[in-house]
Amino acid sequence: MAVLNKIRQRSLILIFVIAMALFAFVIGDLFKNSSAFSGGSQDVVATINGQDINRLDFQQKVKNYQDGSGGRQTSTQAMNTIYSQELRKIVLQSEFDKLGLSVEKDEMRDLLKNSFSSYPEFQDENGSFDVNRLNAFISNLQDLNGGAAPLGNFMVNFDSWVNNEQSIAANSIQQSYYNMIKAGISTTISEAENDYFGDAKTVDVRYVQIPYTTIADSLVQVSKSDIQAYINEHKDTYETEATREVVYVEFKEEASKADEDAIKAGLLELKADKIEYNESSKNEETIQGFDNASNIEEFVNTNSDIKYNDSFLRAAELPSVAKDTLLKLNVGDYYGPYKDGEYYKLSKIVAKQELPDSVKVRHILIPNIGGQRADASVTKTPEEAKKTADSILAAIKGGTKFMDLLELSSDKVSNEQDGEIEFDYRAGMAPEFKAYAFDNKVGDIDVVQTSFGYHIIEVLEQKSYNNTLKIATIADKIEPSDETLQAVFNKMSKFEIAAKDGDFNELAKEKELTVKPISFKALDENIPGLGSQREVVRWAFNEDTETGDYKNFAISNFGFIVAKVVEKKDKGLMSTEDASITALPIIRNEKKAKLIRDKITGTSVADIAKNQGLSPKSAAAITLKNTTLSGAGVEPKVVGAAFGLEQGATSKPIDGEKGVYVVEVTKITEATKLDNYSAIMNRLNNERRAAAQTSVYKALENAAEIEDNRAKTVY
Repeated sequence: MAVLNKIRQRSLILIFVIAMALFAFVIGDLFKNSSAFSGGSQDVVATINGQDINRLDFQQKVKNYQDGSGGRQTSTQAMNTIYSQELRKIVLQSEFDKLGLSVEKDEMRDLLKNSFSSYPEFQDENGSFDVNRLNAFISNLQDLNGGAAPLGNFMVNFDSWVNNEQSIAANSIQQSYYNMIKAGISTTISEAENDYFGDAKTVDVRYVQIPYTTIADSLVQVSKSDIQAYINEHKDTYETEATREVVYVEFKEEASKADEDAIKAGLLELKADKIEYNESSKNEETIQGFDNASNIEEFVNTNSDIKYNDSFLRAAELPSVAKDTLLKLNVGDYYGPYKDGEYYKLSKIVAKQELPDSVKVRHILIPNIGGQRADASVTKTPEEAKKTADSILAAIKGGTKFMDLLELSSDKVSNEQDGEIEFDYRAGMAPEFKAYAFDNKVGDIDVVQTSFGYHIIEVLEQKSYNNTLKIATIADKIEPSDETLQAVFNKMSKFEIAAKDGDFNELAKEKELTVKPISFKALDENIPGLGSQREVVRWAFNEDTETGDYKNFAISNFGFIVAKVVEKKDKGLMSTEDASITALPIIRNEKKAKLIRDKITGTSVADIAKNQGLSPKSAAAITLKNTTLSGAGVEPKVVGAAFGLEQGATSKPIDGEKGVYVVEVTKITEATKLDNYSAIMNRLNNERRAAAQTSVYKALENAAEIEDNRAKTVY
């Protein structure tokens, strides 16, 4: 019922969308750049230090990665991962080539020995690694001409073996490279002393802080030229990638009230029997309804979007929106239609029973090949495992004690508890195991098959009995009708047509639509609330898309959006408008600092505080490593200046984070020198060497010549 209805509902829209897609595909091919047919940049994902990443090879690696991830990665996520891997490999290899690092034949054999010495395929009769067997295995792979041979638990062919060898060699070179760098990293005694004194030496200060907030923002003028000058002085901070500013409105394919009323009416119609004419027999036949269905499971599965649940449900397992009512019903009573999430439901009480909330059982598990968690030691087929389990059950029923046979169980965890397991109905047990434990009586024992194998289960104890319900529920997913889908499409089309000559924002306001802004880069994919929408990003960055252009996009499981490009920003320095968000407060404080310094009179902290109508503050035991100034917050410049003063000396005005400061050092507590700084030197060496790998690669990547064509080729 549900699937066919949904196909029929969307047929008109699907036909239109498919037709338009085919048209766009044909027209698009006619206007493709000739480079798509002649190679060139269209076949190169990126060029790194002069080496190209081929598009076809790249796409195959992306596909393999996605297949290996079980579909948990989007195509864009997979592409980003593979690009990062390829970038890293080429950047490092460029450095290795400059240094002449490589793996020679003998070293490669040693690496293979270290990697595969535990594999029986490469061991002699004494269990020792045999290089001749390794050579024979590789030779055999070559002779198979692409065919695969078993190795451990895997099947490998010659290409995969070569790739593995290359990976082993690359890892070895990389490790050697980083080891050489780490070997050159050390800490001097002077550096260790400075690190020690950064914590151990302290100063006490008295200071006055004149906050920037004492001068109103309105009194300080910051011009665009000021912001531009600041941007030019801090180019690294304000360098930005190309972006597109887009606004869009949504047209959701949501069920109308009429649609929901029709769904509810349809559910109620299922209750009574129907008389239908059978074309084959030329007779009228009675089709059983929900009231009289002889096979309740078949009836539910035929008419519901959610399969029949034959379990008894406790109160906590019932739908929260219907729980209180359902618990009061008798067998045969109905409740509904009622809305539960994205479904309307009609529920009928099939049976009521008191069942325990918790049980204790003991079991013996006989696993079989292919079973969940079955390791290499499992050799029984499912048929053999069942035969063994049946014989154990027969022995127990014949008088053999359960405990005497427990050693036959593969469940070593429960074996330590005499095979006993105690759990409640919420436990994540195998469904068949759980059902047997709760649905049978204390003392019952039988063989039960689960995904783990065959269990001999004995019910030992059942506790906390409560009422449970077996409920037959027909669920119909709430989806828009064909009429509603058409109305949404028409509304979107009319908006798009009107936007050609009208103001996008005003038109949206008139139609009571919310205009949503978004900014993205060329390689982004997600739109908040809409998920991955690479098509929108590609359109916005297309060379033919101009500011002011708009277009509609079909959004899977949502409806449509109409998007408009409002601004195109090229790669380079931020505009003064964008940069002002962070630059304006900094520039304003710099100007306030000058005004504050100009009005400072007096030479001591006390005098300056008095002249400014402020009270001096004190901070004790400050250190170079902790730049928090008591009563002021984090002020690294102020703390640093204090450590440059003699005891009793007063600083000149210091421009801090929150104001202008004048500091007087009231006490210096020198640190006691250590006899030996080896422990500190070792700690610093370890910290620096641990960070070396990341720092070195980052430096190499920053220095690399990279031409990134991903947005034009594969994204």
